[in-house]
Amino acid sequence: MSEQKSGHGHAVQGFPKPSTNLCFACGKDNPDGMHLEFSLDEATQKAVCHFKLSDRYTGPPGHAHGGIIATILDEAMGKVNKFREVLALTSAMDVRYLKPVPLHANLTVTGYEQSVEGRKHVNVAEITNEKGEILARSVGTFIAIDLEKKFPQLRNTNGVPAESQSQS
Repeated sequence: MSEQKSGHGHAVQGFPKPSTNLCFACGKDNPDGMHLEFSLDEATQKAVCHFKLSDRYTGPPGHAHGGIIATILDEAMGKVNKFREVLALTSAMDVRYLKPVPLHANLTVTGYEQSVEGRKHVNVAEITNEKGEILARSVGTFIAIDLEKKFPQLRNTNGVPAESQSQS
């Protein structure tokens, strides 16, 4: 059996863990969020989340809104970058809506890496039903960012992560 670890949150090694997670897709602290819970399968290098969508996410009657479907796919692809402990932002995303995504059904979204070239990470995600049919698929390009350049306020003047100051 594959070893799995939590794919929750957006923490990056070497930087302070945010005290709250307000991400719309996976944030446990966002009262209006989706609260998706991903696990990262070490053996297959895939991010997996089992979920059901309520009426809150309605698009066409009885089915999910396309923007919600895109959000779930984007989140699954983003979680894949956690395997490399990389913070990468979505640069482009191609979504294919293959079949309507039903509300109140057991669904799974799976994300995996397609390729990495320098800072460019290309990932894939698929939403499937209980029969294993692919309902929606995306390919996304993510660009890894340098946290020290993008968020210098997270480091103290000595170049040590801000969280390390209080632990010294």
